[in-house]
Amino acid sequence: MILASTLFFVTLLFVIWQPKGLQIGTTAVIGAVLAYLLGVVDFKDILVVTGIVWDATLAFVGIILLSMVLDEIGFFEWCAIKMARLSKGSGNLMFVYSLLLGSFVAALFANDGAALILTPILLAKMKILKLDAKTIISFLLAGGFISDSASLPFIFSNLTNIVTANYFHIGFVEYLQNMLLPYIVSTAVSIAFLWLLLRKDIPKKVDISLLKNPEDVLKSKMLFKFSWFFLSLLIAGYFIGDAYDLPVSLFALGGGIIFLLIAGYTKNAKVWLTIRSAPWQVVWFSIGLYIVVYGLKNAGLTDYLAVILHDLARRGDSIAVVGTGFISAALSAIMNNMPTVMIMDIALKDIPNHTLAFANIIGCNLGPKMTPFGSLATLLWLHVLNKKGVKIGFWQYSKFGLLVTPPVLLIVLLAL
Repeated sequence: MILASTLFFVTLLFVIWQPKGLQIGTTAVIGAVLAYLLGVVDFKDILVVTGIVWDATLAFVGIILLSMVLDEIGFFEWCAIKMARLSKGSGNLMFVYSLLLGSFVAALFANDGAALILTPILLAKMKILKLDAKTIISFLLAGGFISDSASLPFIFSNLTNIVTANYFHIGFVEYLQNMLLPYIVSTAVSIAFLWLLLRKDIPKKVDISLLKNPEDVLKSKMLFKFSWFFLSLLIAGYFIGDAYDLPVSLFALGGGIIFLLIAGYTKNAKVWLTIRSAPWQVVWFSIGLYIVVYGLKNAGLTDYLAVILHDLARRGDSIAVVGTGFISAALSAIMNNMPTVMIMDIALKDIPNHTLAFANIIGCNLGPKMTPFGSLATLLWLHVLNKKGVKIGFWQYSKFGLLVTPPVLLIVLLAL
């Protein structure tokens, strides 16, 4: 246990620290290699981990490729400007609409897509609108929170969703039926709490005349219109795939590649450049860190958790759901939600109650917002902001996250 825990925390430390530009995926792979060489995991464990995460990883790649092409043709910028213009100059309405946009993007393009694609667009628009630094930070903190808290409704909305759904053999339709209400509640309650906390920094009026017309940012109006049809077709594909028990990645990755090829054929994207620019480090991070985490499972951590979770399960649904969700949230905040979701899934394996699997997802999606290193989406979000010259400190972020996350998490778990 000491060896497995030390290896995990050292790997996580280097993932967060990134000394001399050492990327997160490289660090995770080095950690996985060391776990194998030190005997913390064996080759069979590596195959088991690969079997658990391959669908989630390929689906993530597909979603990011699709997001990158849509970003290239101006899809997200059009949405951001439309959102701003709908506010008619009201700062409060712009705040609400920007979070609704973040909720939409997180649901359809995953929390990482929202962090990677939407954040720089919103930051650029806020600078054009000449908003002051406090207002910009408030909008960014709220947008970062909603990217995770709204990543609930579809299996593909978060890597944690895919891993858990696959582990417990939860289909696309069953998943949506259980998580649609928590998603709606999470979006509404997140917006309410974020507005209450940040309202002093939201301006009464904003000069939206400084923005371009939405149509002017589109690289291809034809492909933009087609993209709405394509997204509808893709979602329909997920429902069809569920009926035939097909993996989510078949549609997510297949859809991403097909749309990329269409954009390349119409000269609206450079296929090879887009593929090369995709965040492949996230793939290596996902696989590598899960292998390191499996060493904790081998050391008995999941056995301890299973005892606690079995005890909660005997105390009634409400206590079990809230307890499971908060355990997942706390572990995610401390050790990142990617390893947490796997450890909790394994610990929940012998409890015949899928509701606790959904509680685990909610905890792993919202809980990490309590610390800057709780989720991959937050790490990517902070990295994007840092490159744009916006620095948000550890304590500044943590104070914000600890204020907002627990009440929102509790209400969403009760909605489940």
